[in-house]
Amino acid sequence: MMRDKMAKKAKEKTAKVKKEEVVEIKEEIAEEILQPEKIEAEVEVIAAADEVEVPAPLESTDKSRWTPKTSLGKRVKNGLVADVSIILDNGEPILETEIVDTLIPDLKTDLLLIGQSKGKFGGGQRRVFKQTQKKTQEGNKPNFSTMAVVGNEDGIVGIGMGKAKETVPAREKSLKTAKKNLIKIRRGCGSWQCNCKAPHSIPFKIQGKVGSTEITLIPAPKGTGLVIQSECAKVLTLAGVKDIWSMTRGVTRSRHNLIQACFEALRKLSQTKIKHGHVEMLGIREGSNKKSVDEKFNKEFIEAIKSVEE
Repeated sequence: MMRDKMAKKAKEKTAKVKKEEVVEIKEEIAEEILQPEKIEAEVEVIAAADEVEVPAPLESTDKSRWTPKTSLGKRVKNGLVADVSIILDNGEPILETEIVDTLIPDLKTDLLLIGQSKGKFGGGQRRVFKQTQKKTQEGNKPNFSTMAVVGNEDGIVGIGMGKAKETVPAREKSLKTAKKNLIKIRRGCGSWQCNCKAPHSIPFKIQGKVGSTEITLIPAPKGTGLVIQSECAKVLTLAGVKDIWSMTRGVTRSRHNLIQACFEALRKLSQTKIKHGHVEMLGIREGSNKKSVDEKFNKEFIEAIKSVEE
């Protein structure tokens, strides 16, 4: 009995102490709330912190931070080469991505959906990363691959593939590879239904084949749009083509081969020989809209390249 009474008294004393502490804390909080001077001072400090401008981080394309390692990169940094068309016409390999970032600051990038997430009966959604696995004694080792496309929407486009054990390095590799694989394409109006001589489509029908996948690009009149597979439409959009028809054969389920075949068809546009009279008749443009595929234009490029090399 005595022990129980002692325990009750101890509990009552601790409860009183706790109530007193809570009351003191409430009084302190009320005093702080009722002091407008402290609140105004804190508001001024916060406002001053918001007004401070944080310096933006320097981009990797900054010329001051870029130290070129190739002769082409040194010429670009020194200002001797100011147009990508000169490099592409001369056939010089682009080994540094900073060259493209410097000469084409408005370059746009996009990732293509070549993979598929897991789902019942193959019903997973399309995604950017294609995942594969390797069976080992330690377990399953995953590998990711991505495919990127870059372009200025004005006659210059490139695609690239990147593989890595993680997703972010694979994406960076694909973008770097795409910038190094730039090509110029020919655009025009090869459709007999339109004949507007504007570079909204391609000048003539062309085919591209990779593996068992074959694609045929056909000129279309204005307003038709891109009647082609969705991922190939991304490539044509960044290339500057607005209207086109297409026809595919073979195993088109392989997105990688289909995109590669489309890119190969665009490459063949510039490799096909044309007559001088077809340039005006079909409104052919190579690269930018401001520059036409003419003999005089090609001679000016050759003279510029020779002067830069000297």
